[in-house]
Amino acid sequence: MRLHSEHVSVLGLGAMGGALAAAVVKAGHPTTVWNRSAGRAGYLVAAGATEAGTAAEAVRAADLVVVCLFNHASVHEVLDPVAADLAGRTIVNVTTTTPDQARELAGWAENLNARYVDGGIMAVPEMIGGPGSLVLYSGAQEAFDRHRHVLDHWGESDFQGPDAGLASLVDLAMLAGMYVMFAGFLHGAAMVAPAGIPARRFAALSAPWLTAMTAAFDGYAEVVDGGDYTVPGQQSLTFSDLGDIVDASVAQGVDPAAVAMVQQLIQRQIDAGHGAEGFARIYESLRGSEAAAP
Repeated sequence: MRLHSEHVSVLGLGAMGGALAAAVVKAGHPTTVWNRSAGRAGYLVAAGATEAGTAAEAVRAADLVVVCLFNHASVHEVLDPVAADLAGRTIVNVTTTTPDQARELAGWAENLNARYVDGGIMAVPEMIGGPGSLVLYSGAQEAFDRHRHVLDHWGESDFQGPDAGLASLVDLAMLAGMYVMFAGFLHGAAMVAPAGIPARRFAALSAPWLTAMTAAFDGYAEVVDGGDYTVPGQQSLTFSDLGDIVDASVAQGVDPAAVAMVQQLIQRQIDAGHGAEGFARIYESLRGSEAAAP
């Protein structure tokens, strides 16, 4: 029987780890917290958490052990010395790792007779427990299902599948889109700066425009999944040529690298004879597919 008061241990109290711990404390779960450097747990203890003196003490306090550290290496640095205490427990690791690192940790945990769930948090700490917070999971589904009532306190829980690397893969793929978008915004801000337009004014113009443009994602996805870049209604690669943007950037004294990257993907497909096909065909350049001549 699942109890609302399931004990949870959280290892790592940086901005994100602290937010995760605070959410489960607020929900009424007995919570043990531990951090490698002292002085991070005071507000959590004041809210009702128990601070452990060692990682081993924290691990032994709960069946559900949440790990939110700096990187893959730090996860091993903290958990390797307490490996013997992990048997029979569930590890939910929300430390950012690569997919292969997540798979390695899953195999390592399995050898210890521990259950492993990997997590990718698609939110900033301030969003945890509120609207828009999404956490991706993959790995041991039985363990995910068993503890989902705890995990749901952080935001929408989305299980990607039994491959432990899937949550990390989707997480990093979504971040790739975010960072390229941010780079595009900053590129635009740099273009208009010499004309005396401040970045804040440019942001006010750009945000609603870019938000509206995300409505095109579904259409691009349908084309990519269908594999037919000749479907009527698409903007052609030739029409999408970004040469004018590159030239205007250079004229404004701006490094065109961010836009030139997209232009190169477009040009590779045009050079292969696909200029009349839709812009979404740059997907084939990104995947390294050989662009066969028509």
